[in-house]
Amino acid sequence: MAKAVAKKKTKPNPRNKKLFDAGMKMRKTVLGAKYVDNSVANADDFMMAFQEITTEYCWGYVWTRPGLTKKTRSMLNLAMLAAMNRGPELRLHINGALNNGLTKEEIKEIFLQVGIYAGIPACLDAFKTAKEVFGERGV
Repeated sequence: MAKAVAKKKTKPNPRNKKLFDAGMKMRKTVLGAKYVDNSVANADDFMMAFQEITTEYCWGYVWTRPGLTKKTRSMLNLAMLAAMNRGPELRLHINGALNNGLTKEEIKEIFLQVGIYAGIPACLDAFKTAKEVFGERGV
């Protein structure tokens, strides 16, 4: 039998601490502190690089820019993730979109738009994922 190897705890070591801190704040606002804290706490040396880059550049650089509201950014993410059939990320961002004030009706309209431009199978998967999230959240 193989021995269980203890996972080495690692801490973020961002290249740009200012962006990282701003990204962490935004990420927790949109996705929820529990989810984000868990993602970082469970990252080993290999996965920490991903945690750092997504927090610094996705959340710190892009999401904190003044050009679009969080709600608009969520709408864009839902459309792109649904079109690319990225189910787990779509689930996460449906929750984030609800946190950012999107309604069930707005999410439905986004996914109908995806159906026309990206295909009915992508639309169907998005609707199924959203229905599960709505059920979990009582929406």
